[in-house]
Amino acid sequence: MSDILSITAPSPPLRDPVVVTAFRGWNDAASAATTAIATVAEQLGAERIGSVDPEEFYDFQVTRPIIDLTTSDHSLSWPEVEISAVRVPDGPRDLILVVGGEPSMKWPTFCRLLLDAVQELGCRRFVTLGALLADVPHTRDVTLTVMSTEESLVDGLDMRPPGYRGPTGIVGVLHLLAAERGMEAVSLWAPASHYAAGVINHKAELALLGGIERVTGAHVDTEAIQHAAREFEEQVDQVVANDPRLQQLVEQLEQAADDDDHMDESDLPTGDDLVAELERFLRERGDTPPPASL
Repeated sequence: MSDILSITAPSPPLRDPVVVTAFRGWNDAASAATTAIATVAEQLGAERIGSVDPEEFYDFQVTRPIIDLTTSDHSLSWPEVEISAVRVPDGPRDLILVVGGEPSMKWPTFCRLLLDAVQELGCRRFVTLGALLADVPHTRDVTLTVMSTEESLVDGLDMRPPGYRGPTGIVGVLHLLAAERGMEAVSLWAPASHYAAGVINHKAELALLGGIERVTGAHVDTEAIQHAAREFEEQVDQVVANDPRLQQLVEQLEQAADDDDHMDESDLPTGDDLVAELERFLRERGDTPPPASL
């Protein structure tokens, strides 16, 4: 291992470990991907085994350190990438979880070091999680967009193929570089309603957790997440129901989602339209409904 990326190999060794990774920022709309990782870590008892030196990969004017002056022991926390191990007693293999803020620079070096490190630990399968803002209604179940080097790894998932061309994040780079190394590479992306981007989208998180279970074999109890997903939908419903214009926009998205022939995209409101309508509604009301960060 390098001085930049340090890992303590677990003892005994992990069983055919699968990497699951997510990064805050551009790849993590409504915090769905990193929240899914946090749920897995909490439920399955993740143990930290490594980290990445932030000075090599972060612009601290973009991703600033956090200072806490509210206690007698003043503290300073630097942005970092945490690497944790999860032993899955009832599953066919163990997990390595990688989560942190998206690096600002030296992506090729970052990816090479991370892939080298997890391969040294015996990883053959590399799973990336992402969430994107999309013109999808918050009232419908989330369908993942999936890329996989082997179709059998994602059999049974409710999914759609990718249809995107444009800028990518660290998640897209890692997926392709892992595939180039001959690893089993799977990328799971959840669309998150553009107009509710300021709150954690637990419906998107729930879809990603289902994808993780299918690809890794690790079972996560989703009862609490299902409850949170219902609360998310109810909170957004309260905001939308109080403004006929917002309601009409969401109904158009619902119609497009339910229509087998799909509406022409030119007939749909843009995400910016939805955000503008919601912000105007909140200003006119003069107060804030339950989803305060919408």
